Amino acid sequence: MSAATETENILLIRLKSIGDIVFTLPAVHVVRENFPNARITFLVSKEYTPLMEGFREVNQVISLDRALFRRGNPKATVLETVSLLRRLRREKFSLALDFQGYGETALLTWWTGARRRWSSVYQPARGWAYTQSVRRDPHLHPVDWHLSLLQQCGLRTEPFRNEFILPAAALDEARRLFVAQGLDPARTVLFIQPFTSAPKKDWPLENYLALARHWQERGVQVLFSGGPAEHAALEPVRQAGFPVFSGASLLVAGGLIQLSTLIVGGDTGLLHLAVALGKRVLMLIKRGGPGATIPYQHADWIVEPPAGLLLKQIELEPVLQATGRALGDRRR
Repeated sequence: MSAATETENILLIRLKSIGDIVFTLPAVHVVRENFPNARITFLVSKEYTPLMEGFREVNQVISLDRALFRRGNPKATVLETVSLLRRLRREKFSLALDFQGYGETALLTWWTGARRRWSSVYQPARGWAYTQSVRRDPHLHPVDWHLSLLQQCGLRTEPFRNEFILPAAALDEARRLFVAQGLDPARTVLFIQPFTSAPKKDWPLENYLALARHWQERGVQVLFSGGPAEHAALEPVRQAGFPVFSGASLLVAGGLIQLSTLIVGGDTGLLHLAVALGKRVLMLIKRGGPGATIPYQHADWIVEPPAGLLLKQIELEPVLQATGRALGDRRR
């Protein structure tokens, strides 16, 4: 019996975060190629559910409100947990793929009762939850972790695709915001994402402002982006006169990226999303640090600090030069 007829109901698990969810995209494509008629369900944290709109291979999304567990309401926590566990059993999945490999996702994968349960794990002790598990190789990009797992579990991993499909409504809203800020997507646009999830991965904001001024003086349109929590931190950018988008939804931010020429920032989810949208990025990163991940298949799209220095010690000049080369590539 072929794989396509043997497995018809598949669960994929990756609860968080933006970049890590985006890193599952090629694996999701592979699953669909191997099981063209299957029903594919993705379990994800509620706040990242909108991201699933760009995963065209997924038929159904189950969202977990993880914030509920942090509010300290025992009754609500129990109700959410019981509801999720009942649903996971009720769906009768025949294959469950855990792309996260944490303790909580191991338990959820085991609980499904799926006949086949696969994962790449950080710790061999978690292997009990799966019928097949592979130890993660820290030298591999997360995308390659997932593809290696699928290959070792017997799936074909070609053809390869890393493609996020942005919903038309999100792109239309991004165009509206562009026009409202006086930006023209027909001209060169530099998109700057100055903040990441960890201060140690951030280049100083004053350096990003110097970068923005340099290119604005040369006729390049510049915009800054950030999450709602970064609204106040971006005030110096507003005072400098640059357009700031700090309240846009995740998908609309993707639309702003789609309309831009070059995306510059640190190792953060939006830059990895930009790669999956087919955009040129320039990432400021210190490789070898905890969780540091370069743009997939583009090791040349980065600027690193000299050996022994911190990321914040990257000087402006090499970033100006790298930005110029990247903009030149896009203009050709």
